[in-house]
Amino acid sequence: MEYTIGKKIAQYRKDKGLTQDELAELLGVSAQAVSKWENDLSCPDILLLPKLAELFDTTVDDLLHTAPKPETSLQPAEGRKNLDDMLFKVVVNTVAGDHVRVNLPLPLIKIALEMGTQIPQFAGSEALRSLDIGQLLLMVEKGVIGKLVEVEAANGDLVEIVVE
Repeated sequence: MEYTIGKKIAQYRKDKGLTQDELAELLGVSAQAVSKWENDLSCPDILLLPKLAELFDTTVDDLLHTAPKPETSLQPAEGRKNLDDMLFKVVVNTVAGDHVRVNLPLPLIKIALEMGTQIPQFAGSEALRSLDIGQLLLMVEKGVIGKLVEVEAANGDLVEIVVE
């Protein structure tokens, strides 16, 4: 599959939980312009690329490259972020139309596990309850970042855990 700038914009927009209208408003363009970008009918103006990159927490270079980034990667010890600065991002999209996005600081997850406390964001979802959060934390401590979990429940609910 070809990985175009339009597909990247669409994916980044969805990852941020933005609609085409909301992205258009943030950039000062029409929703139709965003739709055309995402459908590869046109490209954003070159002067908008830095603003898009900033909005999506990426680089212009990443927006323009056509090879997809791996969803999960192992960082070398010298290139790892401090664990205290990392986020455990939980995304739940239900078939009922609920969209839940929770960003939890990694130190909070670690403390909750050490204390044996249940994290409400995990206890409320059948798909998340069965995960071994301790093992996920161990993976992160060893340098694994990105999308660690993607679960599609039998009822169609989609759960993702990303560490950045």
